[in-house]
Amino acid sequence: MARQNFGGFGGGNMQQLMRQAQKMQQEMAKAQEQLDAAEYEAASGGGMVQVKVSGKRELLSITIDPQVVDPDDIEMLQDLIMAAVNEALRKGEEVRETTMGRMVPGGMGGMF
Repeated sequence: MARQNFGGFGGGNMQQLMRQAQKMQQEMAKAQEQLDAAEYEAASGGGMVQVKVSGKRELLSITIDPQVVDPDDIEMLQDLIMAAVNEALRKGEEVRETTMGRMVPGGMGGMF
């Protein structure tokens, strides 16, 4: 009986390809766990507002220097908090995209 040829892949090559795909999947799962466990910090207002977020994109803590709390200018405090949170989230996303992008063959890194 003739052996089928799957687009140029012989039986052994197909098994090797499957093993490589399985290994890549395991590496990606491990990287995902590490990224989720990571923490990212950022500050605004010269360090007056500091935040920490998780790799799961959750806000973990906010520290506000009492000197920046002005009851007559709550908007400034809100802006500082927003800036710090957004920067911490941006840092985490940048690390996530860089890490996962290295694992995806063929320049498909923008998928994450």
